[in-house]
Amino acid sequence: MKELKIPLINNGTVIDHITSGNALKVLRILGIPENLSSTVSVAINVKSHLGNKDIVKVENRELETSEVDKIALIAPKATINIIRNYEVAEKHKVELPSEIIGIVNCSNPTCVSNYNEPVKSRFKVINKDPPQIICYYCEREPEDISERII
Repeated sequence: MKELKIPLINNGTVIDHITSGNALKVLRILGIPENLSSTVSVAINVKSHLGNKDIVKVENRELETSEVDKIALIAPKATINIIRNYEVAEKHKVELPSEIIGIVNCSNPTCVSNYNEPVKSRFKVINKDPPQIICYYCEREPEDISERII
């Protein structure tokens, strides 16, 4: 017998196919629980035909582009489902852009992007899966991208 482990949502976003073990990082990116006002469901290490995955459902919230770009950095195979009236209204895979601007801090303390200069952090994507990025200014590659996300 099949059972529903996570309740359906009327309106909001379902982030599916998150790399197993990264759901809590997705919650941090979305600022949950700090600005929690709606129901959030999290499933970690769920079995699927492609292996294990995590799932996050956020009721009454649709993601901004910058949030989707951040999620792509830690879960390059994730799928974003926009739910309206209990139905999937939109569905798309996350896609890492070729350049990341203003959403990751450089790990080099002497990088120009870490000073009080009017310069946003800027990274070139050198590999999309698994994600690898390199600073446009100092060419340093962060060891743990998820820890550098702004």
